[in-house]
Amino acid sequence: MSAMTKGVHHLGLTVSDLAETERFFCDALGFERVGEKPDYPAVFIHDGTVMLTLWQVQAENAVSFDRKSNLGLHHFALAVDGVTGLEKAYERLQNFDGVEIEFAPEPLGDTPIRHMMCTIPGGIRMELIATGGN
Repeated sequence: MSAMTKGVHHLGLTVSDLAETERFFCDALGFERVGEKPDYPAVFIHDGTVMLTLWQVQAENAVSFDRKSNLGLHHFALAVDGVTGLEKAYERLQNFDGVEIEFAPEPLGDTPIRHMMCTIPGGIRMELIATGGN
């Protein structure tokens, strides 16, 4: 039996500060705004491969996700172009306001793949994974 789905079309994230999170993706990672819905409020950003929908949380008492005690998104992973791309992203993210590096680029288990993990503005965990060669 083959899968009925064909990959991720987009990922929707509820964020604590819409402007700050959009700035992170656009300024730090080169995403481009492709739309918005001001009355929702939400913005739609794209990196040429994947689209993210960012929604402003409405609850004043919203709580941050704890990967060890909440159901839901543990993290999401974006591919970067090779080890060089991963190192460039790491260098940029180390100095970007609101980003907390969980771990620097390292091997993914016993594979030749390298990855890193960070928390982006708003408290969502993001993994970057090097694809391809250098």
